[in-house]
Amino acid sequence: MSATELAVEIVGWAGAALILLAYLLLSMGKVTGQSPLYQGMNIVGAAGFIVNGWWHGALPSAVLNIIWMLIGGVALWRIVAKRKSSTSAM
Repeated sequence: MSATELAVEIVGWAGAALILLAYLLLSMGKVTGQSPLYQGMNIVGAAGFIVNGWWHGALPSAVLNIIWMLIGGVALWRIVAKRKSSTSAM
């Protein structure tokens, strides 16, 4: 296994771990769907899956995770914008 192949596998497994941890924290009530941490973990995790899926030619998985990452990005943007508007209103 080359260094590139190893890096792709590490990135993919790290992505899987992040998404699973985010879901675990959500399910345990430690974070909410409106948590920047939760959304950030999903974004970074999806990016890991995108790299791994693309490398292995698993295009349906890669596309799914591009969409997953975009949903998380929009959610995070809205959370940050909402927090900025509520702090500027004070």
